[in-house]
Amino acid sequence: MRTSKSEKTDALQIKAAAVDRAFARAYPDVNCALEFENPFECLVSTILSAQTTDSKVNSVTPALFAKYPDARALACAKPEEIEPLIRVVGLYRTKAKNLVGAAGIIQNVYGEVIPGTIEELVKLPGVGRKTANCVILNAYGRPGIMCDTHFCRITGRIGLHHLKDPDKIEIAIARLLPSRCWGAFSHRSIHHGRVRCHARQPDCPGCPVWKFCAFVLEKPDRGV
Repeated sequence: MRTSKSEKTDALQIKAAAVDRAFARAYPDVNCALEFENPFECLVSTILSAQTTDSKVNSVTPALFAKYPDARALACAKPEEIEPLIRVVGLYRTKAKNLVGAAGIIQNVYGEVIPGTIEELVKLPGVGRKTANCVILNAYGRPGIMCDTHFCRITGRIGLHHLKDPDKIEIAIARLLPSRCWGAFSHRSIHHGRVRCHARQPDCPGCPVWKFCAFVLEKPDRGV
């Protein structure tokens, strides 16, 4: 007998809820690793975090924010003035240009207030849906799913989807969990990818979600 689409969805929802609970037990205190004090700093830090580590971003933002504390100050800067301050994060020329461009739009269009919706945020230079979700979640406390490399890998490896495109993964996970769970599930999935479920050598023994993981079930020799 074939399994209907609704039955498959129900099964995935049950699985996602179980994984969410297991992550909550394993990583109860995980939050955003970027250091910021307001929506402006959150946006800048998240733009800088693309293809680099949060620790590198945190190492450069104190000096950056001391010199450019708000959108008005950043909009008046030239990219080449910012580049030396953020050189270690990689892609620094592009990021410096995007920061100045985004700050200019925020100043001129939004009255220096950081937009609070994904639709507005993705119109800013250097801001995709992952960055936009990070801002609305961490700066504004609204539901968001942060589909970074770790999140996409972990949720796929567990078997919650078979997708590659982050935007489609965001939609898929949003259908499996209530919106109140999105933020914590995102943070914990990302943390799990950083500390245990690595891309090349996942540390399966003792994994808090191994019993739900499609990767383990397909490869029982993982030693859990």
